[in-house]
Amino acid sequence: MFRTHHCGALRIEDLKQSVTLSGWVQKSRNKGFIVWVDLRDRYGITQLVFDEERTPKAVFEKAQNLGREFVIQIRGSVIERESKNPNMDTGAVEVLVEELTILNEAQTPPFTIENQTDGGEELRMQYRYLDIRRNPVKEKLIFRSQVSMAVRNYLTNAGFIDVETPYLIKSTPEGARDFVVPSRMNPGQFYALPQSPQTFKQLLMVGGLDKYFQIVKCFRDEDLRADRQPEFTQIDCEMTFVDQESILNQFEGLTRHLLKEIKGVEVSEFPRMTYEEAMKIYGNDKPDIRFGMTFAELNDLAQGKGFGVFDSQELVVGIAVPGAANYTRKELDALIDWVKRPQIGAKGLIWVKCNEDGSYKSSVDKFFTPADLSGWAERSGAKAGDLLLVLSGEAKTTRTQLSALRMELAERLGLRKPEEFAPLWITDFPLLEWDEETQRYHAMHHPFTSPKPEDLEKLTTDPAAVKANAYDLVLNGNEIGGGSIRIHDQKLQAQIFDLLGFTKEEAQAQFGFLMNAFQYGAPPHGGIAFGLDRLVALLGGEETIRDFIAFPKNNSGRDVMIDAPASIDAVQLEELALKTLPKKEE
Repeated sequence: MFRTHHCGALRIEDLKQSVTLSGWVQKSRNKGFIVWVDLRDRYGITQLVFDEERTPKAVFEKAQNLGREFVIQIRGSVIERESKNPNMDTGAVEVLVEELTILNEAQTPPFTIENQTDGGEELRMQYRYLDIRRNPVKEKLIFRSQVSMAVRNYLTNAGFIDVETPYLIKSTPEGARDFVVPSRMNPGQFYALPQSPQTFKQLLMVGGLDKYFQIVKCFRDEDLRADRQPEFTQIDCEMTFVDQESILNQFEGLTRHLLKEIKGVEVSEFPRMTYEEAMKIYGNDKPDIRFGMTFAELNDLAQGKGFGVFDSQELVVGIAVPGAANYTRKELDALIDWVKRPQIGAKGLIWVKCNEDGSYKSSVDKFFTPADLSGWAERSGAKAGDLLLVLSGEAKTTRTQLSALRMELAERLGLRKPEEFAPLWITDFPLLEWDEETQRYHAMHHPFTSPKPEDLEKLTTDPAAVKANAYDLVLNGNEIGGGSIRIHDQKLQAQIFDLLGFTKEEAQAQFGFLMNAFQYGAPPHGGIAFGLDRLVALLGGEETIRDFIAFPKNNSGRDVMIDAPASIDAVQLEELALKTLPKKEE
């Protein structure tokens, strides 16, 4: 037996007990006549003591040569520490070692295995197995396991059946690029890894399983960000004989359960907002509603006063920043520079200080009277001591720019509190969006989303005006889940494929299996998918998902630990009937 206890278990009640422990050497302190060693495993740290008088000589000598991260086993007696450490669970005791076995020696790690490490992100990714030994990473992976288990328990108790769907499927257009897998047995043909199990879960509903869920890997070959990985995990769910309201209620229940179970937080309200409302007052479809700074449109108040920057634009819109009227000119110039960055792309920024004495000071005093500025302040809800910031330009672009500015200011002002949770449903998305480049419609969500029943006639007369029977769940400014009522009628599905520019032959080749299934009694059905990685990160008080994934990829989609993706040899290429092309010159 390698251990009788783990390294976080021993307490003052265990005094004089003979114990066996195993773990890694966290650190060693050699005073010549006495050696203290901190022994670590997943559960905690126990201090070991070796001394000249009480420890066998051979054991004492061996202890003097222990290095960091050596894997050791010890046997000894639990004794009371003279100098107790109240910050450690085991801080009242230590183990006087009688036997020491070195199970494996270790090289000095490339960074310290401490809560605060000296290793940079890329180095830690290269040695991820060492990084996992650090408490912050280890605890995040344990936390992820707890969330996953809470999800499984809740959905199972709600009557959902866990069904595995295949990873080797066919390529279908669902928004992102597919990862493709060549078939050796079918030369020149390829599987695709699923972007989601969308069609399979619909087929399970046709199969009569009624309620399905799966915690499942999905794969999308797209550009990466802090909250995005090429392989990610979904909580994928589908239900039959349900309407939108039933699904929203069911998954409000799941979200409430997780917040209560995992965070001890009770959320009573799940407000709802249409896509149009969200875009109008927040500039994006996943607004953070933990703070205000809603958009105020100022066209009627700000145009026609001789200020060309406003007069010639489609939209003039502003936000009131609480308590920021004391910003210095230097700070304001820095904000202007921030919105002019290529990532934002604004041409400038107008500011109005709402002073505590009721006066106004702005960057456009030449063009607007105090009465004008007072009207802006009233419209935007700006109070004395607030700062009003105004952008103008093409409506869609300007809203996007102001949304980015709003989030940046919220970060600076500490308004995005990680332990505060504000969920929000966004509904009534457009079914279709027009792509100028391809001159055709694309599905806003995916091609299987049902239109709102009241909008069915518009499919032939005004497709752009059709609303989707779709919904997203937003938490703290991040989309954590999205879904829709699906099309279950073959004729309607064929009509949608036609609107999306598929020929009958293309639709049959891509989705014939689903269309055929609809002929055999497909029930009304709908569902939702949560992004597990993002959900876990948010519950853990962060927005970067990487540390909540055991072995993540970097921003280039590479696993720097195993050095993947990698070339394959000529024999494999030949077996797969593949040929590599020479790299294009930059």
